[in-house]
Amino acid sequence: SPARVAMLIPTYNEPEDVLLPVIAAALSITPPHETWVLDDGNRPGIELLAHSLGARYLAREENTHAKAGNINSALRVIEADLIAVIDADHVVGSDFLHHTLCYFDDPQVAVVQTPQDFYNTDSFEHGRRQRRRFNEQAVFYRVILPAKNRWNAVFWCGTNALVRVKALEEVGGVATGSVTEDIHTSIRLHRRGWRIVAHNEVLALGLAATDVNQYVLQRRRWARGALQVMRMERPVTGPGLTLPQRLAYASTLLGWFDAWRSLGYMVLPMVVLATGALAIRVPLSVFGPVFLITFLIQFTAFRFLSRGYYPPVMATVFETLRMPAALPATLELLRSGDRRFKVTPKGRMSDGRHRIPPPRLLLALFGLGVLVLVWFALTLSGLTPLHYGEPGAMFGGAGFLVLNLALLVAAASRASSSRFSGERRASVRFDLDRAVRLDGHPGRMRDASLGGARLLIEGDFPRFAPEYRGRLVVDGFARPLPARVVRIYGRSPEGTHLGVCFDIRTPRVRADLALWLFRHLRREEEAACPPGSSRSPGRPQVAAAARSATGAAASPR
Repeated sequence: SPARVAMLIPTYNEPEDVLLPVIAAALSITPPHETWVLDDGNRPGIELLAHSLGARYLAREENTHAKAGNINSALRVIEADLIAVIDADHVVGSDFLHHTLCYFDDPQVAVVQTPQDFYNTDSFEHGRRQRRRFNEQAVFYRVILPAKNRWNAVFWCGTNALVRVKALEEVGGVATGSVTEDIHTSIRLHRRGWRIVAHNEVLALGLAATDVNQYVLQRRRWARGALQVMRMERPVTGPGLTLPQRLAYASTLLGWFDAWRSLGYMVLPMVVLATGALAIRVPLSVFGPVFLITFLIQFTAFRFLSRGYYPPVMATVFETLRMPAALPATLELLRSGDRRFKVTPKGRMSDGRHRIPPPRLLLALFGLGVLVLVWFALTLSGLTPLHYGEPGAMFGGAGFLVLNLALLVAAASRASSSRFSGERRASVRFDLDRAVRLDGHPGRMRDASLGGARLLIEGDFPRFAPEYRGRLVVDGFARPLPARVVRIYGRSPEGTHLGVCFDIRTPRVRADLALWLFRHLRREEEAACPPGSSRSPGRPQVAAAARSATGAAASPR
């Protein structure tokens, strides 16, 4: 008989504008399934929204153990063989179940994990180069995680995954005791002989961190959780895992200590210039070629292994930005005791843009570096008691320090940029180009969100003053939308540029609009995807991966 499937949407404080497209998309996909909103915020407005769209609603009296406790509580009520866990800001595509259910023909498969990708492509985590957009997590989800298929070392990443309920029951439910319940549960599943598969196709889109505060908060939680899991489960030395699984978990969990390496690279040239001490005493004619060859090998290997998903400069900037999150978290490995779980905020954060100061660690390192450069210049001028025995090496150290300062400036500038100074809109605005008619007057829709749109109406219409109300007919959308002009941007030879908001009263119409916008977004993303880096592995690979959940066919191209 067909497996009983339930889509679970755990939520705590996400606003209605973030949740509505998530619920609407979960309800719209096939095959038949139940959709549950698991509200740890216990909010009447979210209960009304869920019921009005056709979803089921479940809340707890106490929200102990955060997301893990929320799911475990739901499993005592819901009757399902498989559960799809979808975070409250991730919108699933129509093929989500069709492309993941086939793996469960193998009775040993416990979890099928799909990549996390994001629809707010102007987020703090995104960069652009030569018309291509990159996000900081892409190299992990599109290259590293699928490669773990070979060793059955993939782990559950919390969202965009389909999970076998029987497997969860066998390990006592979703693991509690750490703030990263996903990888924690994965270790327990692997120890029981279950398999976890990475399906390398983007089937859902979520919200990435919009500013440096969200970014640091999220990464600090991930780092803290990783080290909690290291201490509790001992995946490297504990029983029940294969050697490749131990190495894979060690690489992931200990990777947060990489921040200390980054800090060392920042501090080392400062120490050398401030004290005159040299870490390596070797002639420049020997050191120079060795250093250059090593650097070129590392750079080339990085470019090939990342498969175009992580440009080196962007990677190094984000390594620097991760330091304020990872360094304090790694120190917590030495301390015991519970830490309060903090949810990454989503949706509108403010009514306007306010520059966010860079992390203090970056400012401190920059200030110290500038002082050391001044000291270096004074020493060369004979104005300090220090004497450099190897001036050539000191100039090399100064060059190293200047590069570090440039990196700190790039990281701090990104952190404090007005582009990433808080989300002003209740929902993300998508660029598009659609024919429209506003009360019969033709024009084009330039962008749109759940709340409104930017229009170009042909001709000059003085009567389109602020607060003008009309009916907006959009090509491809089944219903006319009640629109209110809230801003006139100006007039040009092409026509009148307007900003309108949608006065939509019913959740059902807003849900239809959300589905239309996200389907348009997925078509645009797929069309813009360059050769060799597509979002989908292709239908033949999907079928092959279902036949062999070891992942050879599901590995990235």
